[in-house]
Amino acid sequence: MTSLRADGGRLRDLLDGFAALSENDCGPGVTRLAYTALERRAHALFSETMSALGLSTWVDAAGNTLAERPGTGAGLPAIGTGSHLDSVPNAGSYDGIVGVCAAMEVARLLVEHDIAHRHPLRFVVFAAEEGARFGQACTGSRIAAGLTGSDDLPSKVDADGVTLADAMAGVGLDPSTVEDARWEPADWAAFVELHIEQGSVLETEGVRLGVVDSISGSTRLRLDLRGRATHSGGTPMHLRADAMAAAAEIVLAVETLGQDESNVGTRTTVGRLDVAPGSMTTIAGSASLWVDVRGTDAGRQRDTAAEIVRRAKRICDERGIGYCHEQLADTPPVELRAGIRDELAASCRAVGVEPRVLTSGASHDAQQVDRVAPAGMLFVPSEAGISHDPAERTDIDDIALGTTALAAGLLRLDGSLP
Repeated sequence: MTSLRADGGRLRDLLDGFAALSENDCGPGVTRLAYTALERRAHALFSETMSALGLSTWVDAAGNTLAERPGTGAGLPAIGTGSHLDSVPNAGSYDGIVGVCAAMEVARLLVEHDIAHRHPLRFVVFAAEEGARFGQACTGSRIAAGLTGSDDLPSKVDADGVTLADAMAGVGLDPSTVEDARWEPADWAAFVELHIEQGSVLETEGVRLGVVDSISGSTRLRLDLRGRATHSGGTPMHLRADAMAAAAEIVLAVETLGQDESNVGTRTTVGRLDVAPGSMTTIAGSASLWVDVRGTDAGRQRDTAAEIVRRAKRICDERGIGYCHEQLADTPPVELRAGIRDELAASCRAVGVEPRVLTSGASHDAQQVDRVAPAGMLFVPSEAGISHDPAERTDIDDIALGTTALAAGLLRLDGSLP
């Protein structure tokens, strides 16, 4: 089982090939947003490579791309692995992409070594995992899990006013049929996602592989503030309705909530702040804040989000600022199945590493898939914990080791699952 060894050179070539698919005018790093032509080109590259290995490939109604290698057992459910290929703006080359490249390398190893397995093995690239464009993370996997449907798509809008439904239609998908992409639990035995840690626990502790026990949830909010855009010199301080000042106070309130000692495991972030009219000599007339609340406890996560809404309203009321808010998404934390986790830990030991068991602070497609099939996750280290940035990096030897453990894990699950 552990005789399969991933090739770091091939993995590097795959990573570089995907990194080249980026919007050239968007600055450093990789920019390949959800439901754009570039994301579809990346999916097509995956499909072409897997087809060349002899696997059957298809794209579902959500834009997820799947490839399958049949098993020897009749009527057995599939074991899956994969991740995503979309990015945030000016991203690194590893987030999501490592998991896809690892899946592609595992498929190649199985084909080249003519390894038989009982269950069908499915290799999956999910569409639109990042929430950077539409505010909702994991759209492709949420559709597969039945958590997002066609009625939800028109309400998700990007910064240019394009709805999620229109974006899907623009790349040749029919948003009215996304329910056809739902996975049936009877069709799936398990799903495993390899991912970079996006944190610094593994690197700090000198451990090369991690096994995830739980994945944080995320509640996402948009807060809209309405003040008065008046002249910065002509308006006395006591007569102002400054949306920027109110927004600044809300940002600090959000940070304070995340730092509260009673709020262990909850992280609060204002990741985006838009202000208009954006002139040095004009008091801000409006401001919008995008807030991300992450947590390992569903109650604290949602209570924190509700408290942010209350404090923001109080701040605006005290300053004479109009206020409204919208919840963009709400995903609870997920504890991953112990049985899958134990098999993945055994696979890490089989390749010579005692894994670190840790919690994921980031959301992942595996979190959504766990609603349909038992899911597990393997982590490889992130240098300095950097992610969502051009400086994001994971050593290729660690990626190859993680891919070798992934191959071993899939074969262990193939032997142990009914």
